[in-house]
Amino acid sequence: MNKIINKLSWKIGGEAGDGILNAGLQMFAKTCLRGGLHVFASSEYPSLIRGGHNSLDVSVDAKERCSHSKYIDLLVALNKDTIDKHKIWLSEHAGVIYDGDVVKISQTDFENSTVRLYPIPLLKIANENGGKIMRNTVALGATMALLDFDMDIFNGVITDNFGTKKGTAIVEANMKAAKAGYDYIQDNFADDFRFKLEKQERKNTIFLSGNEAITVGAIKAGCKFYSAYPMTPASSILSNMAAQERNFNIVVKHTEDEIAAVNMAIGAAYAGVRAATGTSGGGFALMAEGFGLAAQTEVPLVVIEAQRPGPGTGMATHSSQGDLRFMLHASTDEFPRVVIAPGDLDECFYKTIDAFNIAEKYQLPVVVLTDKYLGESFATTMEFDASGVVIDRGLLMSDKEVEQTQNYRRYKITESGISPRAIPSQKNGMHVASSYEHDEEGNEREEEEIRVMMHDKRFRKFDLLEKEVEQPRLFGPDNADVTIISWGSTKGPIKEAIKSLSKDGVTVNFLQVVFMSPFPSATIADVMNNANKTILIENNKTAQLGGVIKENTGLDMDHKILKYDGRPFSPEDISVGVKEILANGELKHIVFSKHGIIEAF
Repeated sequence: MNKIINKLSWKIGGEAGDGILNAGLQMFAKTCLRGGLHVFASSEYPSLIRGGHNSLDVSVDAKERCSHSKYIDLLVALNKDTIDKHKIWLSEHAGVIYDGDVVKISQTDFENSTVRLYPIPLLKIANENGGKIMRNTVALGATMALLDFDMDIFNGVITDNFGTKKGTAIVEANMKAAKAGYDYIQDNFADDFRFKLEKQERKNTIFLSGNEAITVGAIKAGCKFYSAYPMTPASSILSNMAAQERNFNIVVKHTEDEIAAVNMAIGAAYAGVRAATGTSGGGFALMAEGFGLAAQTEVPLVVIEAQRPGPGTGMATHSSQGDLRFMLHASTDEFPRVVIAPGDLDECFYKTIDAFNIAEKYQLPVVVLTDKYLGESFATTMEFDASGVVIDRGLLMSDKEVEQTQNYRRYKITESGISPRAIPSQKNGMHVASSYEHDEEGNEREEEEIRVMMHDKRFRKFDLLEKEVEQPRLFGPDNADVTIISWGSTKGPIKEAIKSLSKDGVTVNFLQVVFMSPFPSATIADVMNNANKTILIENNKTAQLGGVIKENTGLDMDHKILKYDGRPFSPEDISVGVKEILANGELKHIVFSKHGIIEAF
């Protein structure tokens, strides 16, 4: 049998409470990572404490892996519901591990005749080794046997996962359960599976989620205050920051609501510490007035907004890119704000640092715009290099500088629009800071000339900022058949799709827009004017980035591929969409759902 080596899409599914995330992330993915392989893991779960269908995808590759796959090579089904939901996505020569004593299926239940079935008495073996919860460990042992992977690595992961928390008895029980699953496959299905994982040399890789990368970036940037009310998919940033509170001398506040969260962060930033708050769209709706307060008082506030489908509560545990316009226009009237949309783990880390520097240098609010797919997915990346990180606190004045200042004006009119900034308790730095329009000292004023002067001052910051922010990056050859333009978490699936399309002879380049405000109009216009064919890809219905591009450049995208069912794009979706457009140039608009194209015109 010719083996497919070090390229695998693995999925585990069951009910909430079955240990799906622990089995997939803490055990299988980490085993692959320690074996020198690259991993991408993403989960799907309902907004329920118990029950409902939970699943986790782990894509494994010998080289960088940027997203999940639509298709499954090995399915671990802890109940029949998992098989029923996912069997249509089983790849050629895929396998299904399930409890043959509980789930009654046969080869005729699968349209794909190449699927291999591996019935294992999961519950029986689990009960012999500690109870029902051990089923996933038995299944993981069986997985190791089918993939012919190193059990010593897996046992090391078990030891690290359970050893310090629950003692050697739990470790031994898990090892025994895993070995029983391994032995069952060896005894009954030896060398029966097409896919194989082989250990390779591990580089300086780490494995973490987008939200963890944001947390690390915030800490490295010197964030000393974080306030939030838990709201999926931003909640883990709060728990991650709280876990590091004592290690890095951070004040972390779990507030009573999002209004309190944004106001506390503004207060902390006004007092002179680097501060941030985090939420999702519904929570940011409550923060909108406070967001305007930060702009009016010119307080350097960082907001992390993790998108999910709306409106209202929407789909609390799913993913979307529907808040772009909201972030660009939230709060009353108009004021400059920076909106940064990272697309991968490295950008979550480095752009979060940039957010804090920009907020303080330009004394304005900065949004780090992410989503469920990016924030909660885990992936392999190289260790972050913080050697070049610089902390820029802008015109924050020292005690000596303020003390030597006569007639301090917090909102002094300057050519750049940026004023020297004093903080409470500094001698001679007294000033007024309120939500009202004001003069240079901060005193509330309504005269026409003062209003115009202050409004122009705030916007003048963008003249300098636009020259300094990072321009969009074009991946791939300059002269390609297709130019894809997109932003945020679509980056990973697009990069994987480009690999696939290149094998089919289709050349594609990809323009990733990271800074949404200030908007890089000139660079985008230049790329679009030189492209053979442009395709916009977004996880929303109204092509929001496309609209912003049209507004700022006057240029229309040639084609759009959209998806707004609460699920991220898969690389396969993008490949199919691009090929459809190339085959039929009249298609301007393609809409995907989980099951493929649902609309094309």
